[in-house]
Amino acid sequence: MNKPHGLPPSISRITSIAAAAFAALLLALVQPLAASAAPAAAAEGSLFNLAQLVELAKAHHAGLGAARQQVRSAEAGVVTAGALPNPEIEILSGSQRARAIGTGEGSTRSLSITQRLDLPGLRTARIDAARSGLVAEQSQLRATERELVRVLRLHYYDLLRRQAEWDAAEQDLVTSTQIHERVSVRVKSGEAARYDIIKADAELLNAQKQVQGARLRVAQARASLRRAVGAPLPSQFDVLPDTDPLPDLQHLERLQQEALASNPELARDRALVQRARQQVTLERNARLPSFALRAGFDQDPEARGARVGVIVSVPLWDRRAGPIADASAQLARTELEQQQREFSLRQSLEAASHQYAISHNQIAALESGILRQAEAALRIAEAAYRFGERGILDYLDAQRVYRNARNELIAARYDLRAAQAEIERLYRP
Repeated sequence: MNKPHGLPPSISRITSIAAAAFAALLLALVQPLAASAAPAAAAEGSLFNLAQLVELAKAHHAGLGAARQQVRSAEAGVVTAGALPNPEIEILSGSQRARAIGTGEGSTRSLSITQRLDLPGLRTARIDAARSGLVAEQSQLRATERELVRVLRLHYYDLLRRQAEWDAAEQDLVTSTQIHERVSVRVKSGEAARYDIIKADAELLNAQKQVQGARLRVAQARASLRRAVGAPLPSQFDVLPDTDPLPDLQHLERLQQEALASNPELARDRALVQRARQQVTLERNARLPSFALRAGFDQDPEARGARVGVIVSVPLWDRRAGPIADASAQLARTELEQQQREFSLRQSLEAASHQYAISHNQIAALESGILRQAEAALRIAEAAYRFGERGILDYLDAQRVYRNARNELIAARYDLRAAQAEIERLYRP
């Protein structure tokens, strides 16, 4: 510290001691504030791994909750299908007046009870159709859950990808800044041409633009992940990288066979086909005569009477041709949709398996050879430019090759995880 001019050494020493005391006092006041602000910042931002995000989505996502309510509705439909018809009670009361000699006068009463019979053929078909509908809704719930997990995983891996691109862009900005400073020194000293600083300026501006774009893409990916989770997340949250090892894929034919047996969407289509068949049976059985038991009691001033009988509904005019044709058409439609689902499942699983293999091979090639060679070429070009053996264009070209290889590796890792998520949606052991 420079001593003030014109002051004795004792006063200068006292000034130094006062300045040191003031700095210590200021540090003592700032440290508690910083310590109290650190927990608040830690509480505002939170870290989540993939399993935690999936659990939050299963517990709070509105779409999944709606699918659960649809299952409850189907369960209520089974109860409704098994309910017996209620009896019908008719009570009549009136008066009787005589219009002929010898006829009694007074009040009259009538009571009748009618009970429709639930025939076994109609009842069984109706209950089986409702149960098939319940199985279809349960399968739809599993399909909705798998699709939710797939979309969530895609957004999760997309956020990791955008964060990796942001880190890479910041590294490129640091490198571009160093290049710009180095080129500026060489241009000012006359060792390089004016053209080099123009290229360095362009590279620096491009690196700054890439950092800004990468930062915005990270914010966009974070918002998309929050929307996919469907649960209240902190305003500033971060995710932990996925450490689960990549599974080994089985043979494609075996994978397709097991997927046909375990895919929930295909199970839903099969249940809908079964329900359509039961509906056809129900409409055909509805052509048969229906029966109802009826008992009655009548009372007038002169007599009392009781009667028991059977009511038969004869299907003479309405043979239910329209409902039977409609149910048959719905059955044909659901069978065709099931066939299309099986074909689409096979093709989607094949495409996802091929994408998984392609991405895996790209990652292996980039990590083992291409990226290392591009990095080595960059170091050689940097050394050559530093010693004046190469121009700045050669160095920038080598750096651009390295950036492209690094970005391809980041994209290939995302494509690999996306293919894995699609395979697990279509097939899960």
